[in-house]
Amino acid sequence: MNLSPAEIAAALGAEVLAEGSGEPPRRATINSAEAGPGDLFFGLRGEKRDGGEFAGQALLAGAWGVVVSDDHREYFNQVLEGPGEEAPWVFVASDPLAALHSLARRYRRALGARVVGVTGSVGKTSVKDIARALLPGKVHANQQNFNTEIGLPLTILEAPGDTDILVLEMAMRGEGQIAELRAIAEPEVAVITNVGPVHVELLGSVEAIAAAKAEIFEELPPGGTVVAPVEAGPLEPHLRQVELLLRFGSNGDVAAHDVKVAEGVTEAVVWTKEESQRFHFPFTEAHNLTNALAAIAAGVALGADLAGMADRAADIGFSRFRGERIELPGGIILVNDCYNANPVSMRAALDHLATLGAERSVAVLGEMGELGPESPRYHREVGEHARAAGIDFVIGVGLPSRDYDPDELVADPDEAAELLAARLEPHDAVLIKGSRSAGLEAVAEQLPELVEVGDG
Repeated sequence: MNLSPAEIAAALGAEVLAEGSGEPPRRATINSAEAGPGDLFFGLRGEKRDGGEFAGQALLAGAWGVVVSDDHREYFNQVLEGPGEEAPWVFVASDPLAALHSLARRYRRALGARVVGVTGSVGKTSVKDIARALLPGKVHANQQNFNTEIGLPLTILEAPGDTDILVLEMAMRGEGQIAELRAIAEPEVAVITNVGPVHVELLGSVEAIAAAKAEIFEELPPGGTVVAPVEAGPLEPHLRQVELLLRFGSNGDVAAHDVKVAEGVTEAVVWTKEESQRFHFPFTEAHNLTNALAAIAAGVALGADLAGMADRAADIGFSRFRGERIELPGGIILVNDCYNANPVSMRAALDHLATLGAERSVAVLGEMGELGPESPRYHREVGEHARAAGIDFVIGVGLPSRDYDPDELVADPDEAAELLAARLEPHDAVLIKGSRSAGLEAVAEQLPELVEVGDG
C-alpha cells in the first residue's frame, strides 16, 4: 500500500494513539484470525459484535496496525503504556467503516489506475471475470463476492502498486448502496449488465431497482462512459442523461456475428463501430457471450484494441459456483451454477442446459430469494420455462420450490443429492441452481462421490 503512515492517518481521519513502523502496510483486513505481519486491521462494528474487540488479537499476530472506534481507546491506553521496541500503529476513528472507505478512495487515487465499475441484476460477476482476463496491462478485480461496502474497499486496498486497471463489481441490496460504492471507486467506465426483478422485495419494483443501479453513473468524470445493453428496459429513462454511451448486444455498438458453438468453445466475430475481430471464447453459454460483449465494450471505452482482447480470451475463467462444468462417471455432465438465482438467470441457465445435447436433462432448482409477494408467480413461470425448454426432469429443493411444479420435491440439499444419485443415468446433463440461501453447493459437493459409489 504505497501510502506513508502520515498519509494513511490523514485519509482515515483518525487520531493516532500509537506510532509504529515507518513502512506502509501490505493490505487491510477485517478478520483478526487472518491478520498477520504487515496488515492493517479494521475493527468494524457488526450486528452482534464489535470487531474492535479483536484488535488486540490482531496485534498479537503481528499486525502493522489497527483502526478501532473510540469505545476501545481506554483499553489501548492501558495496553500501550511504556515504550516498546516495535510498537504497532493504533488509530482511533469515530466510524471505522467510514475510515475504511476514505482510505480506499485515497489509495485508489494514489494508484492512478483506471477504474471500471460493474453492476446489474444478472451477470455482473461473470462480466467482471471476463473483463479481468480481456483488459490490457495489470488488472486487479474483486475476489469471489467482495463486492459490498466492506469487500469493495478491501479489494482496492489489496491492489498492487503497479495496477493499471481496477475492475470493481458492485452489489446492491437497497437504495443508495451503489452510490456509496461509486463514491469510493470513482469509475470512469460504468457497466450495467441488465435490470431485472432481483431484490424487488427490498426496493418494491423493477423501476426502483433500475434507479438504484443507475447510481453507478452519477458524477462520472469528464469523458466517462456508460456501458449498457441494447435492450435496457426500465433502465432506459436513466440513460437519456448519459453523454457517452456504448450499447452491447444485437445491433449495438459492440455486437457478435457469425456465432458458432462447438467442443466447449464459442467462436464469434465481434464488431464495433471502428473494427472487427474474431474471438474464441472458452465457454458455450449464450448468456456468457452477452457478458463478454459487455466486458469488451468496457475495453473499447478504455481504448483497448480488439485484437489484444481476442488474444487474451483463452484466459477467461469464472468464479466458483458460476456455471462450473464437472464431468461425472458415465458421461454425466454436471453444471454447478448455485451461487445465486433470479428469474432472468434461471431462464438463461435452463436454456443452456437444453443445448447440451444430453440424452436426458435434469434440473435441480432451489428457491429464488427476495422476490417479494410475487415470488410464487416468478417460480411458477420459471417452472413453465423449464418445460418449454424441454427439460426432462425437475427436482425442487425446499418448500418454496413447490411453485416450480417439480417432478420431485425434496426437503433439503442432502436429500436432493441422494435422489439424484439414485435417478441419474449415463449421459445425463444436470443443472444445479438456486439462491445462496438454498445451500445447493452441498448437492454438487456430494454428487461425485455418490455417483461413483452408485456405479460400483
